[in-house]
Amino acid sequence: MTERAMALAERGIRIGTCSWTDPTLIDSESFYPDKTMSAKERLGFYAEHFPIVEVDATYYAPPSEEVAGMWVERTPSSFTFDVKAFRLLTQHPTPHRSLWKDFREQLPEEVNAKKNVYVRDLPRELQAEAFSRFARALMPLHSSGKLGVILFQLPPYVLPTRGSYGYLKWAAEQLSEYRMAVEFRNGRWMDDEHAADTLDFLERHAMTYVCVDEPQGFKSSVPPVAAATADVAEVRVHGRNAETWEARGITAAERFKYDYSRDELEEWVPRIESLAGSADSVHLMMNNCYENYGIRSAGHLADLLVGAV
Repeated sequence: MTERAMALAERGIRIGTCSWTDPTLIDSESFYPDKTMSAKERLGFYAEHFPIVEVDATYYAPPSEEVAGMWVERTPSSFTFDVKAFRLLTQHPTPHRSLWKDFREQLPEEVNAKKNVYVRDLPRELQAEAFSRFARALMPLHSSGKLGVILFQLPPYVLPTRGSYGYLKWAAEQLSEYRMAVEFRNGRWMDDEHAADTLDFLERHAMTYVCVDEPQGFKSSVPPVAAATADVAEVRVHGRNAETWEARGITAAERFKYDYSRDELEEWVPRIESLAGSADSVHLMMNNCYENYGIRSAGHLADLLVGAV
């Protein structure tokens, strides 16, 4: 698997998983040789097998420059990190405890009184400051050439409205030094009425459209459309477990618990060929991170692509 993944990376196709620290992966002892490995050892071992990983922890709490610097030190020079944007920035509800301490002290009284903080409730200067802090923390990755895209995963209640387009445009301006990728969690963005406008907007503003494989039939379902709107194209593979897709009170590993067959992954080969022909590079991220399912899916997809692309 390692040789195939690295060979694809040399051709601009980077394949990896959306977590290297999921507890079910570590406990399964199906990838890492020792479940007692240190964080440094785990990342180093992962980077020996894959050329890219997605950082999920940055969604739940903003990163620090110190941690970003350690990621740089622990990986080869050619390694890439895709980083999930902090949930405050992507319009998700954000607990007060997740915010920077001195930032919390600047919150308006009416915002402090609420259970969660929403970016829409903040003065524009505080919104900009949150973006600035997040961007500064990633500078070690950016300076070393290891930062791939910043993943903006929008919540299902964000619809294709003028306000949503305006916020995305403003967000991209705040992160102008970096590549921004957008994943939608509401099917209206890519229905017959809105798909062309959605993709045109992303292309005009050099944002990556995140292609997805996920359960269909929900309002949050986005169809498996392959489209490249920037120099980096991306596919995130979430599994097809309809029973858990919108379930509440479960872990991310349980939500995306799905073991793809080779035939299911083969459906993406011609789509990935199309993306590779339209973009400078393609990021293929396995988010079915239950135990070693994502690792196995990455291996199957690498097998299929080596002889096709």
